[in-house]
Amino acid sequence: MVIEEPNTASGEFRSGFLTLVGRPNAGKSSLINAAIGKKMAITSNTAQTTRHRLRAIVSRPRYQLIMVDTPGLHKPHDTLGEELNLAAFKALEGVDVVAMLVDASQPVGKGDEWVAQRLEKVKAKKVAVLSKIDLVTEEVLFKQIKAVEALTHFDEILFVSSLTGKGVEEFLSVVVTYLPPGPKWFPDDMQTDQPLEVMISEFIREKILKGFFDEIPHAIGVVLEEMSYDRKKDMYVILANIFVERDSQKGMIIGKAGTSIKSIGTQARIDLEQLLGCKVFLETKVKVKKNWRRDLNQIRRFGYGQGFDR
Repeated sequence: MVIEEPNTASGEFRSGFLTLVGRPNAGKSSLINAAIGKKMAITSNTAQTTRHRLRAIVSRPRYQLIMVDTPGLHKPHDTLGEELNLAAFKALEGVDVVAMLVDASQPVGKGDEWVAQRLEKVKAKKVAVLSKIDLVTEEVLFKQIKAVEALTHFDEILFVSSLTGKGVEEFLSVVVTYLPPGPKWFPDDMQTDQPLEVMISEFIREKILKGFFDEIPHAIGVVLEEMSYDRKKDMYVILANIFVERDSQKGMIIGKAGTSIKSIGTQARIDLEQLLGCKVFLETKVKVKKNWRRDLNQIRRFGYGQGFDR
């Protein structure tokens, strides 16, 4: 793909921060992955997939854009939900551009209105992005654009498909025009400032999100216990603890004769070996931490929401 750099009339290098917000499953993490060109953020159809404020870095000759992924904004039902909303709102402070993502394949509704209302006091430039346009016709897309226009004032309304890549470069080019002249905040070869341990934990949690339904995905927390590198074998040895809230959930994650937990480990290891560039020995243990989603101290020990930024 030929990348066209934005037209910066002054020729000055631009840099700045873009925060992505929206309802759960609006496509924020997928857009970050498409912009970076590799998997940085985990994705699933489950609410609360994103629990950390990941920062991904797009570095080009004329600009550096720091994209901030946030948990989906929603009506919270427990302390974890409240903490995730707080993390998302904090990510709106001091940024240059805010992009509100709206799933083009779903009707614009009260949840989108609620998010848009919270952007009205934000001083940054505001861009609306209709995502998943590969799932809709041009007629539907036109109606969705009109519905988004009615939500609040946006400086731009754009549309993308992170799956096909359509509109992604156009999105980046528009956002960069709103960035101020500035320095490079990160080295050119750095694509995220998220700790490696957090990325590994999240890649493991993603496999559980995609393999289970109902209440189990929300009750899952993953924490790395140990990680070491064996130079002779060129292999990482990783021990991760998977936390659930009830014994019944533990049994489901492990599965009959350990089949479920084995499948989770096999799938996670594929992503981890691509991430780390070498072989991975992954051992997972399932533990019960009752009602951890209602315990703010435990939530922050897991590193979710605001606790990640301590």
